[in-house]
Amino acid sequence: MSGFYLLVLIGLWVFVGWVIYRLWRRWQPADLRRKILHVTIGLLLFSIWFGGAFWEVAGKKMYWDAQVRKLCAIDGGVKVYETVELTPDLLDWAGRIFIPSKDKATAADLYFYEKERQYLRRKNPTLIRTHTVIIRRSDNKVLGELIRYGRGGGDLPGPWHPSSFSCPDPVKGSNFENSIFLKGVKK
Repeated sequence: MSGFYLLVLIGLWVFVGWVIYRLWRRWQPADLRRKILHVTIGLLLFSIWFGGAFWEVAGKKMYWDAQVRKLCAIDGGVKVYETVELTPDLLDWAGRIFIPSKDKATAADLYFYEKERQYLRRKNPTLIRTHTVIIRRSDNKVLGELIRYGRGGGDLPGPWHPSSFSCPDPVKGSNFENSIFLKGVKK
């Protein structure tokens, strides 16, 4: 389905380009000044047509990805204020560190996290800032924070899921919980 959709979009783009070319070729001036004007208008139409297509397909995403990188360089990433010894009760069944959110934490949970999302841009593509903090319940001390920026959307319209970009990259970046909860740390 999506392949057919892309072929239709490409076909429509080529057809409109062909119509513009035919209209441009139909007007053939005789004197030199008008020929120069004719070529200039043709180059301008060509630039607008291909520039607009490039902006719609790739330019928007490239621009907003650069904005995300810039915001990340300013204040994105992990900040650790205090490290804590990793105990077995903080691990889930797969051996990963599990910290519940504040609204799902029970009185028995020693730590919880709070997450705040702020939309910097709601149009397509969207730009979001996510601020996450891990808090110790006993004294309400913030142990660390993670600030992440992300872009979602900006693609050609279609039936597929929109692309996204975020930094720090959750796959390649440092794991937030592993930066705070360390094995073998003695206080």
